[in-house]
Amino acid sequence: MDRRSFIRGAGVAGAGAVASSLAAPAVAQGNITWRMVTTWPKNFPGLGVGAQRLADRITAASGGRLTVQVYSAGELVPPLQSLDAVIDGSAEMSHGAAYYWQNKSPALAFFTGVPYGMTTPELTAWMRYMGGQEIWDEIYDQFGVQGFLSGNTGTQTGGWFRDELTSLDDVKGVRFRTPGLGGRVWEKLGATVTNMAAGEIFQALQSGTLDAAEFVGPYNDLALGFHQVAKNYYMPSFVESGLATELVVDKKKYQELPED
Repeated sequence: MDRRSFIRGAGVAGAGAVASSLAAPAVAQGNITWRMVTTWPKNFPGLGVGAQRLADRITAASGGRLTVQVYSAGELVPPLQSLDAVIDGSAEMSHGAAYYWQNKSPALAFFTGVPYGMTTPELTAWMRYMGGQEIWDEIYDQFGVQGFLSGNTGTQTGGWFRDELTSLDDVKGVRFRTPGLGGRVWEKLGATVTNMAAGEIFQALQSGTLDAAEFVGPYNDLALGFHQVAKNYYMPSFVESGLATELVVDKKKYQELPED
């Protein structure tokens, strides 16, 4: 399938432009300050810390000429509105996962991960050497942004469940936090699926709003405390073989940066 057919089949939605009420990024004496909004809680192990590390590296590599200020989930915009913040100009950059935005285009799920999809090295190879980046660029061009791979969690775990799963019948009616096309698979199995940001999941499990949740794996999930509420943990995930994170940048502002 050629890339134009791929994109047409994905049903790419249009994005409405919303005027930003926030101040423009600071530009003084050749120095630029950009805002990076993230979907992760502040200082969150791995993902949140990784976003800050990336911002620090960009700042250092530019000798401070391009300073990146990181805003964790909810500090500037709600976590699952991070991409919209870049599209409407409220921020210059976002750090998250492309499958969070599959309501804009189902094709975006392929740039995080899909059921029985590519492993970490396979996804990276597709993006760098086999045309994946070009397809991604064409999708994101419609929203005025540029996407970059910013890391990968590897194979994730299936999730935490209050009740033991002994058959497919046990899945029916389970209120489950899981995003992407994998969430659609769980829906086909009978679960009631929702997506929510990392920092909101524990409270939903504790209150009984959710019966189950999956996020990444033991390192991240321990920090979020899921084990305190749900005692049945299943691995590996059949819907997330190698999950990539993304850095998204306002494309016009990116192209206006000095060559160096």
